[in-house]
Amino acid sequence: MIFVSGKAIPIQEIEKNYAPGSVERTVAAAMSASNGKHVFKSREDLNFELKLRGEIVAASKALNQSGMGFEVFQKTRCNPQFWVRTEEGGFRLKSGAVPNEAVSDIFENGRFYGTECATAMMIVYYKALLNVYEPFLFNRTFPKIELMDWHHIDKLLRDAGYVRKKPDYFPGDRRYFSNPDVDPMTPQWQGENVIELENGLYYGHGIGIRNADSIIRALNRNRSSDADESASLLDAAGRPDFEELADVLFASES
Repeated sequence: MIFVSGKAIPIQEIEKNYAPGSVERTVAAAMSASNGKHVFKSREDLNFELKLRGEIVAASKALNQSGMGFEVFQKTRCNPQFWVRTEEGGFRLKSGAVPNEAVSDIFENGRFYGTECATAMMIVYYKALLNVYEPFLFNRTFPKIELMDWHHIDKLLRDAGYVRKKPDYFPGDRRYFSNPDVDPMTPQWQGENVIELENGLYYGHGIGIRNADSIIRALNRNRSSDADESASLLDAAGRPDFEELADVLFASES
């Protein structure tokens, strides 16, 4: 069920605001059908989460089409016009570069970039927020960006770095496929960070857009010779703090 300001909201009242088949409508329907309570301070907070989830899904699909390559941290690459490659293999915003232009360049000139799946998740989140906040607020909110893993994430996105069990999972969630018996010669296949999309599909950088069975088969092809445990999708998800991110937008509009 969906509750706004302590009041249960019928799904019909929400669905009328979104096109059939849209991510927003899909998520709202799933929340409404859930046995759990999905509580929002205001209708604006609900709309913000639905919109941001839609943008996370859109950014995932766009990054999949960008031409960005898959590379382990030792071999990552980026466009030096906007980013400095760190010793660890991450990308740090270059001094003087404009944040929204730097993030957009990854999607426009993906052939200049190569990285692994955790960094790709960060790129997806920043692009989704750019589309929601628009350039002025995005640049003010994220003047410094370092793309790598959860240890380098901006504090506003820190909750996305923690994968925890949830009552429900929705498009826009970060999920993780674990491969506990990975071949030690291919440690990059120890798991796959993904964004949950619609219709049982997931986006993982380097593996593309696939269903869960296909991702598990790909991981299982990279297990040790004595493996006895299949790869699997963890019953957990990482999510940014939608309410905190919404407050940034609402404060800018007041």
